[in-house]
Amino acid sequence: MALAQATAPQPETAPSEPIARTLARFTRELALDDVPEAVVERAKLHILDALGIGLAASRYDFSHKTLTAIHGLAGDGPYPVIGMPAALPLRDAAQMNGFLIHGLDYDDTHVGGVIHATASAVPTVMAAGQRHGASGRETLAAYLAAIEGAARIAAAAQGGFHRLGFHPTGMVGVFGAALAAGRLAGMTEAQLAHAQGIALSMASGSLQFLDDGAWTKRMHPGWASVAGISAAALAQQGFRGPAEPYEGRFGLYALYGAHDATIDWPVCTAGLGEDWEMLRIGIKPYPACHLVHALGDAAQALRDAHGLAPDDVESVDALIGEGCVSVVCEPEAAKRRPASAYEAQFSVHYMIASVLARGRFTLAELEPEAYTDPAVLALCDRIRYRVDPDSAFPTYYSGEVVIRTTGGRTLRHREQVNRGADTRPLGADEIVAKFRDNAAMTLAPERAERALDAIMTLDGASTPAEVARLLSLA
Repeated sequence: MALAQATAPQPETAPSEPIARTLARFTRELALDDVPEAVVERAKLHILDALGIGLAASRYDFSHKTLTAIHGLAGDGPYPVIGMPAALPLRDAAQMNGFLIHGLDYDDTHVGGVIHATASAVPTVMAAGQRHGASGRETLAAYLAAIEGAARIAAAAQGGFHRLGFHPTGMVGVFGAALAAGRLAGMTEAQLAHAQGIALSMASGSLQFLDDGAWTKRMHPGWASVAGISAAALAQQGFRGPAEPYEGRFGLYALYGAHDATIDWPVCTAGLGEDWEMLRIGIKPYPACHLVHALGDAAQALRDAHGLAPDDVESVDALIGEGCVSVVCEPEAAKRRPASAYEAQFSVHYMIASVLARGRFTLAELEPEAYTDPAVLALCDRIRYRVDPDSAFPTYYSGEVVIRTTGGRTLRHREQVNRGADTRPLGADEIVAKFRDNAAMTLAPERAERALDAIMTLDGASTPAEVARLLSLA
């Protein structure tokens, strides 16, 4: 059988060794004692943020339907589900917990790769950490290995995955999950390399959900966790994977990367152990797509500064990066009339209208009575988008709002760097407050505080098993 040649844009100088081997060595040799304190502290805060979001998501109907389906297939097991009265087998718990962490689109984002790497890394290290009786310190090291690997793999594509309709959170998350699961299983460097090769045949994730607010995006990180755990288990038993899953002629970038993009190969391995992608991941202040956050903040600033009421607004222009338009601006008629919480989270029009009408964008704005509110929809009709020639996208998610008032004034506010980005990170106190707000939807205050303490002492005496027990209602 003749095979077509799949090709990705090649660099002038190819990597000196397979990328999978370099990432495997880094994962195997990573010691938490060698990681800067600031990186360790940030890792704990991101795990805290993810688990808090999982608690909040556990109360929603989509989570209960998903658990019913998974439990119906898998039955009971020893691994707790976040915020729910259930425990499942290993991989099923990882799938469900990944679903919960990503279920509200409130989880962190690595800007360079446009990937929610934590959403697949955390369920993986929680499940594998419990299975192997890992310490909190080993769990943190495995989490960092997953983040550093997945973030770099995604960033090297320079947006090429998205342009072809692939969702890196699932498609690339599987490689980070394989590294984390393998690390906690005590695998060798060679086994870790094979695990990544095996994971290539499991990589998946489509952006088709953008057209109608389908639930499939929520399942991507949990499925990546399942696949990564499976790939690691196979590799540990001698199952062979391709040696070049990234740069091979039918590798990740050749098959899944847009061929009009240049693959930045050095990004995959540059600075491992010295330059930490963990510090480039933004935690979300809003439960919405990261691409609209700067516009929400800009609208809030104008509302607060000028005391604007909805009736004061004649029209609004939202300036946004060209690369964001297809995700959060079009088709414009649909963005002005979100038919589900997911569509509301991916609408520039609804974000700005909600902030101008209510002075906030919280989980409450994702309830049906909020996104069908006639007053908010009337504002949506007065909002249009324009491509921003000065946007910092994809480095940052810039946004500018220009309001023409019924009194004839033109008001504008710009956020060049979105709040929560690496150069404008949320403070520890803000992240803890976000966790408490999310946890309060499911846990009693005393239990939430115990969980918070256990997560923030993973580099000390606590363990993933203890954290899982505190977060579960089983």
